[in-house]
Amino acid sequence: MMSDGSLSQDEIDALLAGVDSSAGGAPGGSPAATMTAPAGANFNRIALEQFFASTTGALSANLAALTGSSVTLVGPQVAPATRDSFLAQLPDMITSITANYTSGFPGEHIFILPEQSAKAIAGMMTKEDNIELDEMAMSVIGEVVSQMVGTQITALTDKTGNKSIAAASPVAANVPKAVAPLPGGDFAVMSYNLDLGDGQPHQMWEILGSNPSADISNGLTGGSKPQAGGMGQAGMQMPAMGGQMPNMQMPGMQMPNMGGMGMGGGMSMPGMGMGMPMGGMGMPLGPTNVQSVQFPTLNQPRLGPHEAGNIGLIMDVSMEMTVELGRTRKLIKEILGMGEGTIIELDKLAGEPVDILVNHKLIAKGEVVVIDENFGVRVTEIVSPMERINDLGYN
Repeated sequence: MMSDGSLSQDEIDALLAGVDSSAGGAPGGSPAATMTAPAGANFNRIALEQFFASTTGALSANLAALTGSSVTLVGPQVAPATRDSFLAQLPDMITSITANYTSGFPGEHIFILPEQSAKAIAGMMTKEDNIELDEMAMSVIGEVVSQMVGTQITALTDKTGNKSIAAASPVAANVPKAVAPLPGGDFAVMSYNLDLGDGQPHQMWEILGSNPSADISNGLTGGSKPQAGGMGQAGMQMPAMGGQMPNMQMPGMQMPNMGGMGMGGGMSMPGMGMGMPMGGMGMPLGPTNVQSVQFPTLNQPRLGPHEAGNIGLIMDVSMEMTVELGRTRKLIKEILGMGEGTIIELDKLAGEPVDILVNHKLIAKGEVVVIDENFGVRVTEIVSPMERINDLGYN
């Protein structure tokens, strides 16, 4: 109880997280040290662990290429968690990168980095020491995760045959752990160890919501969702009785008369000399006609006539295209001191290509030309994803 009626920072964080501040829970520890298996966890842990472990080699190579340094991603260890159990193992400040799956296996997909690990990655990308996790650094982290998600989706498509998998553009934010955008209910946490070559231990967590974790593991194993009870995967599913029961043939098995259950009959069993038509309403039932389910082939081209037609629907949508001559940073006092005649020096050299952006995303570079009395830009280069990331660095 507080005498002045105010809330401490710990209590504010606890309220935002929806947990009792008196419960405590020290951050840190091993990835699975504080997590207990929720009763509703509905995914195949081994399938997820094996698949995502198979992608770490490609992810490590991508990170090494992006940072220009030796980077190794090890893991993951997969465990079920809830918001409370997962928050207990995080440091106070974290960087969350939301890259939800929008199709294929839709649902929550989030990466979590400790603040120091995020700073290390952003510093390697921008070649700066003591970097601040501002908007520019968050853009760099988002681009790194975008490359990782793209690699995972390619591998997941090959493994499951699901060609509709897509994810939203990653959105990164450095926030207190109490406001981390974690899924509700039970979810899967994949814990990685990250070696950035700086001699410091780093961790990364990848989170799948309850729906994508179950759907992805089912897609990987080719099976159905685990049953909550009963006989599980090895059990036999029986149809609802509903007052009548279909004829069943079960060789080598003798069943007692079920007349006392109101079914008015029994089961037909070869070699047993017992022929009892089943029918709770006194109606005989014929043999069940069982046929194999026919599925359409998945070996379709990625862009068929149907998809091309869908793309045609958005061809008339307008997008904002801008040309950026250059940028600079100024202190607030310098901005307030500007007036007519002030000269602002930009970060671009004279004659250097200008940036062409669509919806504020760099897509190309060009040179300024004059068309009659108007300025124009001649495109000289289409920017690759690697160059996009390099251009996000500080100058």
